[in-house]
Amino acid sequence: MRTRTLVTLVGAVAALSIPAAVPASAADTAVLTTGSAGGTAVAVGDVLTAPLASGTNATLYSSATGTSGVVCSSSTFTASVTDNPAAPGTATESVTGQSFDSSSCTSNVVGVTGVSSITVDNLPYTTTVTSDGALTVTPASGSTIQTTVKLRTLLGSITCVYQAPSLTGTASNDDSSIAFTDQEFTKVSGSSLCFSSGFFSAKYGPVTDNGATVYVN
Repeated sequence: MRTRTLVTLVGAVAALSIPAAVPASAADTAVLTTGSAGGTAVAVGDVLTAPLASGTNATLYSSATGTSGVVCSSSTFTASVTDNPAAPGTATESVTGQSFDSSSCTSNVVGVTGVSSITVDNLPYTTTVTSDGALTVTPASGSTIQTTVKLRTLLGSITCVYQAPSLTGTASNDDSSIAFTDQEFTKVSGSSLCFSSGFFSAKYGPVTDNGATVYVN
């Protein structure tokens, strides 16, 4: 079973960050705006948040084409804007939080009876989003993106730790979302019940700034 919610399982992840994909039409339009594409510039220091897009799950599967792993239906991320230049350009955010509601998570891994928690470690992460909607999440220098998954099994509790050097995603103005597809994590510790690789997928949206929808220009 797959787990598109883990990673910030990852996050995130998750995370992680801001929707986009419409080129700017005016030289003084910021990369991130609220209200509309080309609208009011998002201020540096503003905090952006997003839940999982309606009707979607975050998954962490054992393979890019499989369906064995962990699935969560509730996850959110929080990121603070650290740079929002004129478009076209690249905005920067600091991902300070990514959470998964363990009560919304299930696992179909043989021998696993439930999910106790999913924690995104080593925060904050840096997220960049370009005017064409390309999104990249990276850890601090000398660190790594890491997600810790605690599972209940027939033999007791186990802890699985997964890491990734970076994550890439896409921001879309169609629904003010950011999406991650099959982002690979490698197991660095855990029992044999922990799959050796985890592929994280999730779609977060809408991304908002104090309730106002965020767009990428």
